[in-house]
Amino acid sequence: MNESLFVLINSCAGKMSSLDLLGVLTSQYMPYIFIVVEIYIFFGLKRKNEAIFAFYAMLVGLFINQIIGLFYFHNRPFMDEVGTSLIHHASENSFPSDHTTFMMSIAIAIFMQKETKNLGKLLLLFAFFGGIARVFVGVHYPFDIIGSIFTATTGAFIVINLNKKLQKVNDIILKIDKQIFGK
Repeated sequence: MNESLFVLINSCAGKMSSLDLLGVLTSQYMPYIFIVVEIYIFFGLKRKNEAIFAFYAMLVGLFINQIIGLFYFHNRPFMDEVGTSLIHHASENSFPSDHTTFMMSIAIAIFMQKETKNLGKLLLLFAFFGGIARVFVGVHYPFDIIGSIFTATTGAFIVINLNKKLQKVNDIILKIDKQIFGK
């Protein structure tokens, strides 16, 4: 089923240069939008705690990915000689997708917080399309993306449930921020 879904999503790759370009740009550079949004939430919206908690969620999600990688290895599609690959990628573990975990962790954490819920909805959509783009360009199977959604959700829930304890760390970060930027 995983390979069938991959072929369905990846089947348009290499057939239309404009779609290929969109897929490559989305799969490669969407995470940078999340970095810019994090900076905007912290400095622009002045929702500093929300930005910091989303950063923690991303770290926890990626840490979970690393733990999974110690015990489970799954080929990337091009390693199995399946589909069309639009970008070069190292032949390494594909499950779960770090790119998608990065984006989804931030999106879910932003969505879970009342003050940034609406922005979180938009980020969830971007993260989803970023994950699908990773399949489209041939570097991930769909289950890699689904696995990322689970690790990202787990990371975000851990952080949000520990927010009172983590607030002590945030207070130190916010104190340093105030000393540097004065606000």
